[in-house]
Amino acid sequence: MFVDTHCHLTMLDLAPYGGDLDVALQQAREAGVTRFMGISVDLADHIALSEIAARHADVGYSVGVHPCEDEAVMQQATVECLVELAQPDNVWALGETGLDYFHSTEFVDEQKRCFARHIHASQQVGKPVVVHTRAAKHDTIDIIRAEKSTHGILHCFTEDLETAKAVLDCGYYISFSGIVSFKNAQDLRDVAKQVPLDRLLIETDSPYLAPMPYRGKSNEPKYVPYVAKALSDVYDKPLEEIAMITTQNFENLLRGK
Repeated sequence: MFVDTHCHLTMLDLAPYGGDLDVALQQAREAGVTRFMGISVDLADHIALSEIAARHADVGYSVGVHPCEDEAVMQQATVECLVELAQPDNVWALGETGLDYFHSTEFVDEQKRCFARHIHASQQVGKPVVVHTRAAKHDTIDIIRAEKSTHGILHCFTEDLETAKAVLDCGYYISFSGIVSFKNAQDLRDVAKQVPLDRLLIETDSPYLAPMPYRGKSNEPKYVPYVAKALSDVYDKPLEEIAMITTQNFENLLRGK
């Protein structure tokens, strides 16, 4: 029913589940979550994520390097390396990549180069790129346009309508996290209402950014229905319809539509 398009499965707080990720995933399934995309932040993540995906047919994962990683780590993410890692069928995307000038301005040039390499690898393998942007929206848009990237997600969207329109014009999907449910996020909800329903995705970004009423607690995939509920209120649509739409959108994304 629901797809968590962005969850850091190697980072979840599994203490409530006796350290067992399989139990956490089963809890999410019981909450209506039918697919999970585990997200890499460095090149080593694919090892654990591939093992998880091998055990669970409803789990896929991404390969890539987050822009807040060290310069040397980002430099390891060559196009050739990314293309090789992205070959398995249960690798669904490249990333999380992008630009983050809020947490790190030390390696801005390498962030840009690494972002471009992820896009090039995405284009070669025909799989979407998962884009993170923070305090860098103009450069993010410029690179997406310059590299003619048309197959991707701007994840955990918190930007303005101008940014939304720019990436939508490039063919991207926009994914909302639990932030859209926060009481102080009315501006974001106003932007969300302008996003076409056929370009809408949902995510937890767990273990971060738990939605209301769990804000401040460790996030996990079973909370993604609360993100959908916040968007159902934004669009004045039944929760089941938002679930159906965002699930179909994810299928379309994976097919390159």
